Amino acid sequence: MKDYKFYGWQDAIVPCLDPSLKGINNAQDFYDALSTIWCADTCAPRMRQDWTPENMTLGQCSITAFLVQDVFGGVVRGILRPGGNYHCYNVVDGHTFDLTSEQFGDEVLDYSSNPEQSRAVHFAKEEKRLRYEYLKAELYKKFS
Repeated sequence: MKDYKFYGWQDAIVPCLDPSLKGINNAQDFYDALSTIWCADTCAPRMRQDWTPENMTLGQCSITAFLVQDVFGGVVRGILRPGGNYHCYNVVDGHTFDLTSEQFGDEVLDYSSNPEQSRAVHFAKEEKRLRYEYLKAELYKKFS
């Protein structure tokens, strides 16, 4: 078994609900798939100057978490960060995991008692919705 670095990777064995996605059986496979797609263009604009392939999850949280919700179900929750933004992660069938946690390095985040996040609120920002649509389109182009 591959040793992943994202939060909850050992628990990210929830099944993929979309059989059209070839080779994606669980959230670990999903991480592998997204690691071939995440790029500066999918990174949040305010962080884009700091995005690198070595820190590929930087600025990818909300678009990734809502795409995880599309493919695996569950809810998207958010950790309030300094500056008032939320860092998004997933809870699916009691399994908590955060495919983009590596961007925080050694910082320990609190994944307990965080509010559910609204797709409508996050995607009210057109740039975020467009980044999500691009990520989703690339995923389905490569894996279905």
